[in-house]
Amino acid sequence: MDEQKVQHGQQWLEELLRLAGLPAQVQVDAERTAAEGSYWLTIDSAALTPDQIQALTGPDGSGLDAMQYLANTILNIGQTEEQQTAYTIELAGYRVRRQQELQALAEAAVQQVRQTGAEYEMTSLSAAERRQVHTYLKTFSDVETYSRGREPDRRLVVRLIQNEFDPE
Repeated sequence: MDEQKVQHGQQWLEELLRLAGLPAQVQVDAERTAAEGSYWLTIDSAALTPDQIQALTGPDGSGLDAMQYLANTILNIGQTEEQQTAYTIELAGYRVRRQQELQALAEAAVQQVRQTGAEYEMTSLSAAERRQVHTYLKTFSDVETYSRGREPDRRLVVRLIQNEFDPE
């Protein structure tokens, strides 16, 4: 873990929250950072009201997604691709809960594809969530994923890997 990049992300997020009138501390979740491969910045919700937490999270996590997009864009300006860092912003356990939901949805999609042989489209996922599902489903050797469509109607497609001997 690059302490300088973590600290830079932590300071940037605390400043963003301060400018928004929501002075909250930001902790780094070292355990998740090690497990997930991105720097997890967790906003301490202790000083926030439930309404503030809801506003920051946004509908379907859109507020967190927007902050995370800004963090990943701004904090990687001027960095080569190898130097770029991924940041995940967490608040009140939203990301952890959503990850579990996404894994359950992905597993259900795999089961349906295996049973029917037909491809399955997962809709209403943010770009970050599509990346998570793509990454998670790489662990399944008999399915593949790709994205179809354009924002805001981009979908993740799960299908069985076609055997090269199949006529299809």
